[in-house]
Amino acid sequence: MTLLKVKHYINGKFADSSDGNTFDLFSPYSGELVAKVAEATAEDVNNAVSAAKAAFPAWSAMSPQQRGRPLAKLAQMITEADAELAKLDAASLGRPISTYFDGYYAAMHFRYFSEAAYPTGTSSLNTPGFINVSLRQPYGVCAAIIPWNSPLVFFSKKLAPALAAGNTVVLKTSEKAPLSPDRVAQMLGEAGFPPGVVNVVHGHGTPAGHAISSHMDIRALSFTGSARTGRLIQKAAADSNFKHLIFELGGKSPAIVFEDAELERAAKETQHSIMFHSGQTCMANSRIYVQKGVAEAFIAKFNAFASARKLGDPNLKETDSGPQADKVQYETVMRYIEEGKKTGQVLQTGAPVPTENAALFVSPVIFLQQPEDSKVMKEEIFGPVACINTFETEEEALRIANDSEFGLYASVYTKDIDRAMRVAKGLESGMVGVNCTSPTGAWDMPFGGYKGSGVGRESFLLSMEDWLEQKSVYIRVDGLQTSSAANSTLGR
Repeated sequence: MTLLKVKHYINGKFADSSDGNTFDLFSPYSGELVAKVAEATAEDVNNAVSAAKAAFPAWSAMSPQQRGRPLAKLAQMITEADAELAKLDAASLGRPISTYFDGYYAAMHFRYFSEAAYPTGTSSLNTPGFINVSLRQPYGVCAAIIPWNSPLVFFSKKLAPALAAGNTVVLKTSEKAPLSPDRVAQMLGEAGFPPGVVNVVHGHGTPAGHAISSHMDIRALSFTGSARTGRLIQKAAADSNFKHLIFELGGKSPAIVFEDAELERAAKETQHSIMFHSGQTCMANSRIYVQKGVAEAFIAKFNAFASARKLGDPNLKETDSGPQADKVQYETVMRYIEEGKKTGQVLQTGAPVPTENAALFVSPVIFLQQPEDSKVMKEEIFGPVACINTFETEEEALRIANDSEFGLYASVYTKDIDRAMRVAKGLESGMVGVNCTSPTGAWDMPFGGYKGSGVGRESFLLSMEDWLEQKSVYIRVDGLQTSSAANSTLGR
């Protein structure tokens, strides 16, 4: 493909970095240099924040209908460019086009929030002599730092509600996946967004990510990524202005398969969950617990599905698994596989890697009976590596499934509805699938995790909550106050 030059989008214009620096982006499949990307400096971040700050008064003063027009237009433009966007993520990430749903996902978010931006407050007559109201108002300048595994998904799920609520935004892409967000940035002006309302910068966590996290004029920040980076952002926010934070920080998701489960479906779906996008998804069920009586049959079915995966060129429709995103991710996954070989049994699926451009491919790996305290059971690998252990009782299954600092997604397979509900209630996870597993979800249900997997929730119905401040207004009204309430202290 033609070498791309990716620049920052600040105040409605594309610009190089203030110091002129760029970094190279290589295809993880072909090794080809696909783009030279501007590396944001602290000065670039400051320029983007200044543009957003200047644009905020006019943008926030618009009606929801007025703000909705460019959101709706952007949804249409993304839909029309879906095939192009899929190819860009295939080039930067090795993401197979056969599994690309991101354009549809992004369009849905921008379309929904183009019509749903009507924040509601409350009113009260419970304080004698007063009519009290609460208002929902935008923070002002907000920020988003998005991950590399599904860039357009996170671009839309953070940007759409923040803008609909009346905020202006500075968004930083991942250094591994700037291409599809850059293509959408090229649509913003035509869609009708005024300069400064949306600003997109590219670069690494240092200096750009740190500059955003510590900026005194950014009032809310949404981040999806690793728990390690989340801690750094939280510290920077605390050391600056206590900006409001929304975090989704990954997982080590368990799936529990009871002996009465429909094994074929459970094996097929749990295999897809961990092997989809070469294991590079935050809510993949990387720990699978199977009741002993059916473990042998389940493992055979799971292995058959994993062995049938087609690894290869992400631009081919028959490919359902591409390479790891880059050499760093590949080497990380391989280190975990070597660690797992020391502590448990490994079952090689035999899914063949391609004969060409095979450098960053990892054939699916299944570990059996790993110790619960082993690294491959405790740490997020972000690769096509499944750990399958067995259990005997419901109580044991819950205990080992919950023995993790992560709590993003969990699932349970059983035909016993009472057991399903007991286990769903008992699992320490922000989301639980019953007779289904990730990536199954619902647009209108809260997305987010327990424990170390995050802070806050995202969804169609809840996302705007985190992008709006709440204000209480106490209005004294002459003629409403009775003599018996003359000394009222606002209801206290």
